[in-house]
Amino acid sequence: MNLDERKKIVDNLIDVFLKAGEISLELRNKGLNKETKIDNTPVTNADIEVNNILINKIKEITPKIPIVSEESSENKESKNLKTFWLIDPIDGTSDYINGRDEFTINAGLIIEKKAELGIINAPAKKRLFYSYSLGSCFELNKNEKIALNCKKLSKDNEVNAVSYSNELKPEIIELHKKYKVTSFKKMKSSLKFCVIAAGEFDLYVAEPRASEWDIAAGHAILKNAGGKVSDFDGNEILYGKDNFKNPALILKRSENFL
Repeated sequence: MNLDERKKIVDNLIDVFLKAGEISLELRNKGLNKETKIDNTPVTNADIEVNNILINKIKEITPKIPIVSEESSENKESKNLKTFWLIDPIDGTSDYINGRDEFTINAGLIIEKKAELGIINAPAKKRLFYSYSLGSCFELNKNEKIALNCKKLSKDNEVNAVSYSNELKPEIIELHKKYKVTSFKKMKSSLKFCVIAAGEFDLYVAEPRASEWDIAAGHAILKNAGGKVSDFDGNEILYGKDNFKNPALILKRSENFL
């Protein structure tokens, strides 16, 4: 798949993601129908509606590429997937249900097991992020297109991290010490990848917990903005693993945070 084809895919998805974001906010304002899944995580009617909107459009644009979504059973039993979509229609569902603004709508295209294309909408924040190749990473914010290159926005002597929780586990505390973190902020959704790509934060570290659809779009965005995504041993994160489970993660804005 060449660069023009990748760009065309993203261009055809932006309006759909914006519309899906509007619908997610409208449904929340009306009042959500909530259920608990087998894994004890919440799901709402908005998760399902946004999921259907994204899948229908992606199938129209790339009919030959399989889709794996958190909210669908299709292709989850497939083995040896190499080029495929990973969708998380609403990441940060608990925050979404509780009226917070960090939830995101996500789709990432995996090509030969690597995250190469990503689009993330944070509708309550009116921020949409997308990328289709190295050096082609952007944010749409109030109709303004901003190029993202991981340029540091904080002071040189600061290392600002995002974390999944305010209560850090011992191994996370040790890594924060290793990287000389000066402050951290709780942030649950894939917005973590985007704010690091935008240069607003420097680091995120997490033990194995999330699934591939939680990180694929963000991985592509951060990587293509010039950041780095690896496991705790520095290995590249590949996709299509058993049960689509992630290892531990380290997201870095740059190698030395300068």
